[in-house]
Amino acid sequence: MPAKFDAHLQDSLRVTEIFHSIQGESSRVGLPTVFVRLTGCPLRCVWCDTDYAFSGGESLAIADIVRRVAALDCATVCVTGGEPLAQQGCLPLLTALCDAGHSVSLETSGALDIGRVDPRVARVIDVKAPGSGELAKNRWENLDLLTVDDELKFVLASREDYDWAVSACRQRRLFEHCAVLFSPVHGQLDPVRLAQWIMDDRLPARFQLQLHKLLWGNARGR
Repeated sequence: MPAKFDAHLQDSLRVTEIFHSIQGESSRVGLPTVFVRLTGCPLRCVWCDTDYAFSGGESLAIADIVRRVAALDCATVCVTGGEPLAQQGCLPLLTALCDAGHSVSLETSGALDIGRVDPRVARVIDVKAPGSGELAKNRWENLDLLTVDDELKFVLASREDYDWAVSACRQRRLFEHCAVLFSPVHGQLDPVRLAQWIMDDRLPARFQLQLHKLLWGNARGR
């Protein structure tokens, strides 16, 4: 049984936004989803599209976050950032959302330990390619903790990033651990090229675009 964190429901987190939208990434793409975007991130990827979440936000108790999520009447919830695991309260928040009956995913950079995340949560790890500027932040020990319910996402800005990702997947046998997703940096790598490379190399990787950007551009809360 997962650990209970009822005593922590009054603990506070910095929250940038809570909103209802369509999941634009991962194997849950297309699903109506409530997003809880936590504030703060120790990384500075050069192509980051959520730098507005680096600071600011609103201080909310975990119980209040769960209530706001419930008010949006959606079974699927994604906790994201920033880097959500940078706040200690993220762990009890994830458990509280699972306890409330939601299907929960966590979008994390993988730079921090995922070992204490509630096992009911699907962990989507954004592995940092060289073009991100944060290659050294990858916590490769996390790979030993992956299950078939987790996912690895590689956001790629160039052919060099792609070659690096393919090499990492093959050397570390990542395709055998869980779903692996390749996506192009929006506006930098032609998605048609990336799709063709995946097909040419016969990779068991899932190609993905950021569906929310195709629908709404860079609008916040979407």
